[in-house]
Amino acid sequence: MASLRDIKSRITSTKKTSQITKAMQMVSAAKLNRAENNAKAFGPYMNKIQEVVASIANGSTDVSHPMLESRPVKRTGYLVITSDRGLAGAFNSSVLRAVYQAIQKRHKSNDEFAIIAIGKMGRDFFQKRGMNVISEITGIGDETNFASIKDIANNAVNMYADGTFDELYMYYNHFVSAIQQDVTEKKLLPLTDISSSKNKLTSYEFEPNQEEILEVLLPQYAESLIYGALLDSKASEHAARMTAMKNATDNAKDLINGLTLTYNRARQAAITQEITEIVGGAAALE
Repeated sequence: MASLRDIKSRITSTKKTSQITKAMQMVSAAKLNRAENNAKAFGPYMNKIQEVVASIANGSTDVSHPMLESRPVKRTGYLVITSDRGLAGAFNSSVLRAVYQAIQKRHKSNDEFAIIAIGKMGRDFFQKRGMNVISEITGIGDETNFASIKDIANNAVNMYADGTFDELYMYYNHFVSAIQQDVTEKKLLPLTDISSSKNKLTSYEFEPNQEEILEVLLPQYAESLIYGALLDSKASEHAARMTAMKNATDNAKDLINGLTLTYNRARQAAITQEITEIVGGAAALE
C-alpha cells in the first residue's frame, strides 16, 4: 500500500492537472463561439456563389469547363484537414482513420494517389507511413482567414487542372454541435454535384459571356469550398477539445475523490495503529 506522503503527492499533482484541463476547457469554449460564428457567417457567400455557378452550368448546354467534366481516373487526390495539436479526443484520429481506410480500399500502390495535408497531425500521420504528401500547410491560427490557405487551395485547383490528379476528395470534421462532429467526405473536383442542385435557380444576365465567367468563378468556388471546410473543421476542433478537456477534468475530480478516500482510510489506519502501539506499550509497563 502506498504511503500517506505518496497519496498526498498524487492528490496534489492531480489537482494541478485538473486546473490546467479546466482552463483549457474554458479557452476552447471561448474559441468555439468565435469559430462557430465564422463558419455560419461564411454560409451565405457559399450559397450565393453556388447558386450563380449552378445557374450557368444548368442554364446552357453549350457551356462547358474541365472542372465540371469527369475524366478517366488515373490518380486520386486527397485533401485532409486536421489540427496542429492533439488533446482533442478523437477529432484527428477519426478523420485519419476514414482517409486511411478509403486509400487502402481504393488503391493498390502509392502511385495511384496523392495527399494534400492541412494540419500537422495529418501530415505527420501520412509521412510516417511513407505516403505521398505532395503539398502541406501547418501553423494555421485559430482566427483563420482566406489568405492563410489561399496558396494551398489554389495549388489544389491547379494540380487538378494540369493533370496531377484526376479527382480530388476532401476529408474533414463537420460541426454539428458542441458534442457531435461528423467525419465528412466530399468530392471536391470535378464539380459534378452542382448540376444536381434542387433549389430553384435564379435567372442571370452574364457579361461578357458565360464561358469567361466560369473560367474565373469555378476556381474561386472550389477554393471557397476548401476554406468553408476549414472553418467548419476549426469549429469542430474547438468543440472536440472542449469536450475532451471537460472529460479530463471530470476524470481528475473522480480520481481526486478516490485518492482522498484512500488517504483518509490510510491515515485512520495509521492513527489506529499508533494508538494500539501506545496502549500495548503502557500495558507492558504495568
